[in-house]
Amino acid sequence: MLDFDETTKEVLLELEKTQEEFWNVDRQTANFLNMIVKSLNCKNVLEIGTSNGYSAIWISKALKETKGHLTTIEFWDKRLNLAIENFKKCKVDDIITTKLGSASDVLIDLEGETYDLVFIDANKLEYHKYFERVHPLLKKGGIILADNVVSHAKKVQPFLDTIINHPDYQSELLNFQDGLLFSRKNIN
Repeated sequence: MLDFDETTKEVLLELEKTQEEFWNVDRQTANFLNMIVKSLNCKNVLEIGTSNGYSAIWISKALKETKGHLTTIEFWDKRLNLAIENFKKCKVDDIITTKLGSASDVLIDLEGETYDLVFIDANKLEYHKYFERVHPLLKKGGIILADNVVSHAKKVQPFLDTIINHPDYQSELLNFQDGLLFSRKNIN
């Protein structure tokens, strides 16, 4: 597991045991998130759907390298509180801002912010709404990664129809466990 410290490795291994209960991404997807943040030298990342913090830890470990920051949104307070504990254990809490509430509402409060990368892994029926709200927040050349686009295809279909056909985006479906849509906002 990369060069993570022993505590982080232990926390991540424990969280992997709760993958189904907390709807965490699989390790392959988490590792990809970490790699893409580092590869693009992301400075400002937004995650929609914190859960217990598994993916946020992978993202924030990469952001430690890029000297970046993560903002993560979670609807359920119990899950967010658990994530905050995990962030502290993994020593990434200093570069994470947590937001409690409905992502659709919280995203309105983020108007004026800009992000290099947005990771969407929350209420599948609201992916389309999330896209409408994050599109203006995403820098040109920025990336949207959306999880569960195969496993929950019917629920995310309006989002897929919109982003795949959007003139400002180039998209590709990555064959990860639940399907990960990789979309890049055009520079022009």
